[in-house]
Amino acid sequence: MGEVIDLSGDGGVLKTIVQRAKPNAVGPTESLSVVDVHYEGVLAETGKVFDSTHEDNSIFTFELGAGTVIKSWDMALRTMKVGEVAKITCKPGYAYGSAGSPPDIPPDATLIFEVELVACRPRKGASLGSVSDEKARLEELKRQRENAAALKEEEKKKREDAKAAAAARVQAKLDAKKNLGKGKGKGK
Repeated sequence: MGEVIDLSGDGGVLKTIVQRAKPNAVGPTESLSVVDVHYEGVLAETGKVFDSTHEDNSIFTFELGAGTVIKSWDMALRTMKVGEVAKITCKPGYAYGSAGSPPDIPPDATLIFEVELVACRPRKGASLGSVSDEKARLEELKRQRENAAALKEEEKKKREDAKAAAAARVQAKLDAKKNLGKGKGKGK
């Protein structure tokens, strides 16, 4: 992680993986071209957040290749897998160019997005190879969510166990100090 990947070949779209997806995670394909993402966008020059789905915990959905998002997003999301989080740096030519997107994005702005690919699926009305392929894909997504939840639960339990062990050590020290004080000051 941390390696910068030049997706455009000219430094216009740079991707850095912040969190890798599970090895068996699915990614967008021709038949799974609709993607759901969480993101936060900042102006590279000032660090000012201009857009985010995190404030209202919403999901942004779009179809890759349909021309509904900036060019850098079409390029970057094609390289991602469900569960992956990446930092995407977009030069103006791959974002909003010399026009910008007033009032939030000035002309010739370089943008930095942190994007999480939450899901990918077929567009409405598209036929998949078979119903069993779709069932398998949905089962895989369900399994990925369950694995992520189990991992979070395991990490939470480890933190709780560590807290309990630390509290027990502190209590043992306090008890030891109390016991040292007993028996002193009494005459023989």
